[in-house]
Amino acid sequence: MASIRDLKKDINYLAGEIVTEAYVRKMLFSNVDDETFRKVVTDTLMFRSAILKKINHPVEKRDPKKVKKYFQEVRKEMYQKFSELVEIVSELK
Repeated sequence: MASIRDLKKDINYLAGEIVTEAYVRKMLFSNVDDETFRKVVTDTLMFRSAILKKINHPVEKRDPKKVKKYFQEVRKEMYQKFSELVEIVSELK
């Protein structure tokens, strides 16, 4: 399993890339809906904060099996949510 530090770096990188892509699309396409744009950026940053909070405060710190399962679920949730956000950003035109 990857380290917690690497997981946090991945989260920060992915969130940054999604926000950057949203801003680039807003600058390139003049008819991007401002409400959708703001919602994507806000959702990305709020999710980033929430998932980092989950990582910093895991449940059952003393049981290695539960901790491993917990972080696997967090990673799965991260990939799922970031995939949804990438799809929304790719539809900005």
